[in-house]
Amino acid sequence: MPSSLHLYDTFTRSLRPFKALNEKEVGIYACGPTVYDFAHIGNLRTYLFEDGLRRVLEWNGYTVRFVMNITDVGHLTSDGDTGEDKMEKGAKRTGKSAWDIAEEYTQAFKKDLSDLRIEDPTLWCKATDHIAEQIEFIKDLEELGYVYQTADGLYFDTSRQPQYGELARLDKEGLEAGKRVEQGEKRHPTDFALWKFSPNGEKRQMEWNSPWGVGFPGWHIECSAMAQKYLGNLFDIHCGGEDHIPVHHTNEIAQTEARCGTRLANFWLHGHFLQINQSKMSKSTGAFLRLQTLKDEGYDPLAYRYLCLTAHYRSNLSFTWEALDAAQTALQRLRESVYRWRNALPSDAIDTQPDSASLTAFTHYLNDDLNFPQALAVLWGVVRNEDLSPAIRYATLKHIEPALGLELTTWTPPVIDIPENVAALAQARQAARAAKQWAESDRLRSEIETLGFKVEDVAGGTFNLKPVAS
Repeated sequence: MPSSLHLYDTFTRSLRPFKALNEKEVGIYACGPTVYDFAHIGNLRTYLFEDGLRRVLEWNGYTVRFVMNITDVGHLTSDGDTGEDKMEKGAKRTGKSAWDIAEEYTQAFKKDLSDLRIEDPTLWCKATDHIAEQIEFIKDLEELGYVYQTADGLYFDTSRQPQYGELARLDKEGLEAGKRVEQGEKRHPTDFALWKFSPNGEKRQMEWNSPWGVGFPGWHIECSAMAQKYLGNLFDIHCGGEDHIPVHHTNEIAQTEARCGTRLANFWLHGHFLQINQSKMSKSTGAFLRLQTLKDEGYDPLAYRYLCLTAHYRSNLSFTWEALDAAQTALQRLRESVYRWRNALPSDAIDTQPDSASLTAFTHYLNDDLNFPQALAVLWGVVRNEDLSPAIRYATLKHIEPALGLELTTWTPPVIDIPENVAALAQARQAARAAKQWAESDRLRSEIETLGFKVEDVAGGTFNLKPVAS
């Protein structure tokens, strides 16, 4: 178990000790959403993993410069550079302009991040705001001999790079042997679009003049251009979902190696899929759930955050409603425990120190490649450790809270208007319990429930009253 931060680097396929390129600041680039539709909770799991990474870096004393892009042009419906641009397709589906749907879904995405308490990036950058940078990048690649032109656009010649595909461990020879007619004018199956020409006789909503003709940039060039602009030729960490490994991130590396001689980032981190019914959650299949759906079903967004913390980011997580129920219950128990401790604190407890052994164990797990499941186990160990005073337990959870983002110490129970007759029945039941009149206690509980409330007994001989619907 490492005492210093270790992260799993997809590029080297190894757990490596993390050391920032700049002693004080860590640069991170994260692939943001393609804003042609709402994000689903599988997408959001990736952003929760990246938020956890950021929080762990800050836990270790780093200042983080976090850059996230908004893809609002250039992402085609096929990774093979075929099909419609997803933004143009989204515009046709909704009857709105591509620009309008980009703004609508960008704001919806930011609302999801806020609901999940995912911290805003240091910098948002939109692909359509950086067309000039992308054109300059392509021009440099062209001068270096990496670009060729076909009838539909400019392509990167991957045969110029013997090391192409190292991130994904691609079998280039196998791909060549299995190439098909759909390859079109591409010279090699792995070659990818840098600039696509607007189709003849068709006016796109998003298109720009370039030295090669009117068109729009490919998906991969935007991230290389913006990452380099805001973080430099080599920065600390690039992250995204595991589906980015074989194509998008592989091609980002190829472009940057060609232009700058670096693999863009010192570490490459990838979150694994959220599965539903044993399959990847995907917009293309229609099998996806939005965060709003969970909220409409009465779930707290932070219950979903808690659920994601229970699985390591490099393992698949199966979504079930039963698992979400368990996460919501666990989160609520944590909140209520912390709330009781906070209200019971003596006036001289303000300087109480957290439990050092628990902090040491918690830090070890965070630094062991973001092992949040084991870190949560440490948290529950604190909650259940009655050898620690409530003041120490509260101080410990307050100290570790920023690494988890669950807002435990700020939670307060909702104010519920309890009718006088229900409150009187609850007090009568409490008196029956104290007198060990269990049959009467059960009768009164049933009567309370017929009036729409439930009684939850808690430690210390007290109870909570809640509406049955909650």
